[in-house]
Amino acid sequence: MTLDDLRVFVAVCRTGSLSAVARDLGRTQPAVSQHVRRLEKETGVALLERHARGVVPTEAGRILLAAAADGMAGLDGALRRLDDLVHGDAGSVRVTTGATTVRHFMSEAVVTFRRRHPDVSLEFQTENSSRSCFTALAADDLDLAWITISDPVRGIEQRPVMHLPWVLAVGADDPLAARSRLEPAELSGIRHIRLPENSASRAHLDAALAARGVRISRSDTSVADWDTALLLAELGLGHALVPALPGWRVPGSDGPLRLLPVPALPPLAVGWAVRRWSALTPPARLFADEVARSCTARAAGHAEGPREA
Repeated sequence: MTLDDLRVFVAVCRTGSLSAVARDLGRTQPAVSQHVRRLEKETGVALLERHARGVVPTEAGRILLAAAADGMAGLDGALRRLDDLVHGDAGSVRVTTGATTVRHFMSEAVVTFRRRHPDVSLEFQTENSSRSCFTALAADDLDLAWITISDPVRGIEQRPVMHLPWVLAVGADDPLAARSRLEPAELSGIRHIRLPENSASRAHLDAALAARGVRISRSDTSVADWDTALLLAELGLGHALVPALPGWRVPGSDGPLRLLPVPALPPLAVGWAVRRWSALTPPARLFADEVARSCTARAAGHAEGPREA
């Protein structure tokens, strides 16, 4: 039984899919299965039940999962501290997040943190979804994950930092551009630029619309991130229903894009995920706090609400 066996097992339990973990870790599915089989051989019990739609831990698997998830968080923190002692440096902070997150949520915090802690290394690992961030957090030696807050995930602690209101992005020449706000029912007729299907923001939006009886029938374009959705809306390829990000600026009344608030939709919560807050290294905690402070300050500076991008 190795630490890597346990990391892979935890990731499989959280995703419910051997193939998804193999894809996220850049390994083959047989290689992932081998980790689980080795654990089952050493423990003498079946740890996973296989179903048509994936795998779930058995009763024995749930016992091992709880122990492994808690143990790895403390062990990783201890190993990081020991490494700092051996090499005599100020440590490092390892973050996993989406491709555009640093620009939208962390740019000011990174500059401030680097100025105050010049000897601490900042490392960023890009993932394409919150689910992938959870998997990476469990399987790799990472400190923090910036994610869209979701339902509870076993072995992961989530902490909201910001709540982003939803806006509809339309071209300046669109008939809706003159509106100051929209109601959810008015969204049924838009030409929707869809968010990524496997994203937490897409799931949140779909649930919010369904709860209000809104069904968007016209949707012939999809994107991989929020920034691309804005660009396509600006080019006139449709309407983008996206969370208002703190990095967006208002260029003036002659800008090519309008952002129309949809205040009746519940805002999207984003923030930090960690294996255990109490196990974070001091530099990681300082960086998480600096990002939260920066985001709070930027949100207060844009309290009048988004208008254009």
